[in-house]
Amino acid sequence: MHQFFVEETQVKDKEIQIIGADVNHIRNVLRMKLGEQFRVSVLPGIHKSDSADYFCEITDFRIDTVLVRILYQDRDSGELPVAITLFQGLPKSDKMEFVIQKAVELGVAEIVPVAMKNCVVKLDQKKATAKCIRWQGIAQSAAKQARRSRIPKILPMMNFQEAADYAKTLDLCLLPYENERGMEKTRQLLASLKKEGSLGIFIGPEGGFDESEIARMRGNAEVISLGKRILRTETAGMVMLSMLLYCLEE
Repeated sequence: MHQFFVEETQVKDKEIQIIGADVNHIRNVLRMKLGEQFRVSVLPGIHKSDSADYFCEITDFRIDTVLVRILYQDRDSGELPVAITLFQGLPKSDKMEFVIQKAVELGVAEIVPVAMKNCVVKLDQKKATAKCIRWQGIAQSAAKQARRSRIPKILPMMNFQEAADYAKTLDLCLLPYENERGMEKTRQLLASLKKEGSLGIFIGPEGGFDESEIARMRGNAEVISLGKRILRTETAGMVMLSMLLYCLEE
């Protein structure tokens, strides 16, 4: 079943107005007809934290609007009970797009691109802003495909110190490090996770973390191992998120 996102202002009693690019997608790409049904997620307003999901059917096509009627509310949210922030060291080429797509599918709440010491890619502010706009579009598409109730946020690029400071606002932060040995600490931490609050994950770039970055994070993050094998940057985050999904999914 197809999925679309709307703002609270588009909901009037039992009717929802689909506007913007989704109108063309519904009408000309999907070629949907009157009476066809799909899922609509109403994004939380500025003073609310919870989204709402509904199953709806098309009642009318207008020039720039598709009107749908709410049939019933979907109580099965597509969100994890913990808000996960992925701090991703900037990877090469289009790997960031892959990371964003898969991280959104696995339930991440927000993604922070981080310029770390060993990053091969160097983005100035103008390029970083343009990239973030594109990455946000990828996050929205992935959220639709994964039947998420929210669209994860792609935050502006940060340097490592900014990312470390932001991580301090979270309840817990995990940092998988290739030089850390032994999986027992990892198992214990995952087993003790609470199904509430916020959680951060730091993933290094292709060149890995610099030792100074690890030293800076010790005491503010749990440095853990993901096993004896060296994982690519686009693999490490997915492994960590998969572990968390297994432990946190209700």
